[in-house]
Amino acid sequence: MSMTRALRPSYVVLPQGETRYRTVVDFLIAKFPQIEAQVWQARVQDGKVHWADGSLVELTSEFSACDKVYYYREVEVESKIPFEEKILFQDDNIIIAYKPHFLVVSPSGNFVNECLTHRLCARIGKDTVAPAHRLDRDTAGVILLTINPEMRHPYHQLFVSGSINKEYQALAKLTPELEQKLASNELQLPLHWTVKNRIVKGEPSFTMKLAEGEPNSHSEISLISVKDGIGLFELKPITGKTHQLRVHMLSLGMPLLNDRFYPELMPKGPDNFDKPLALIAKRLSFIDPINGQSHSFECEGFEGY
Repeated sequence: MSMTRALRPSYVVLPQGETRYRTVVDFLIAKFPQIEAQVWQARVQDGKVHWADGSLVELTSEFSACDKVYYYREVEVESKIPFEEKILFQDDNIIIAYKPHFLVVSPSGNFVNECLTHRLCARIGKDTVAPAHRLDRDTAGVILLTINPEMRHPYHQLFVSGSINKEYQALAKLTPELEQKLASNELQLPLHWTVKNRIVKGEPSFTMKLAEGEPNSHSEISLISVKDGIGLFELKPITGKTHQLRVHMLSLGMPLLNDRFYPELMPKGPDNFDKPLALIAKRLSFIDPINGQSHSFECEGFEGY
């Protein structure tokens, strides 16, 4: 069987306090149950798993807590994403990039080399590019990545501490109530919502849902214009839960256009590149934690919809 192998290794840190695993292979088999045991055994025998110093992991290598184990992801088929990323800014520490729809940020699922980090590593000639935050595969827009590994922590902390301003744009069909107000000239724009609720994992686990209890998510959402019954929204996530903006728009009765997850999970199938999710991370604004410079970067949004 022909396999596509990642050009850059992934790694996992062997956890502390584990007594269940005698060997590294035992741990890898348990850690990644979706990969058959014989596949891990074959990878080790083929020299595709190694320690941080480059020495190979063997079938008999003992589990050693806190050590890093490097491996190369492999998939049978890797689809090409026919959209280009853009570098909006670069210095010694960071890259601000535009990520197109359908492109994953880091290797995951059936993508090992068709990802933003690999493309950027190839473009700048360095293999240390890493994301400072998340951006869904389905979402396009501005993303902050680090180049210098020693500087990743202060940039990542911008997102942890809420010291960075994130602004999105989205398109969604108006609710019947809003359409009625629009038809009677009673809809005054901008129209604003503050959305706070509790988001938890759904079923299947890669989806999210609302639940009772203390709110753990917060978004500020504004409807700023309407064209042919489709609203243009500005969204500011105050917290950063997975799929937060998609779930919050759904909670307002206005799921995003071309959303394959919400309100109903669509059957798995090939990407429809003509119908990307109508969500763009339009702007990032922050004070650089290293040099104190004020930054604001943005990409094209849905203004011409």
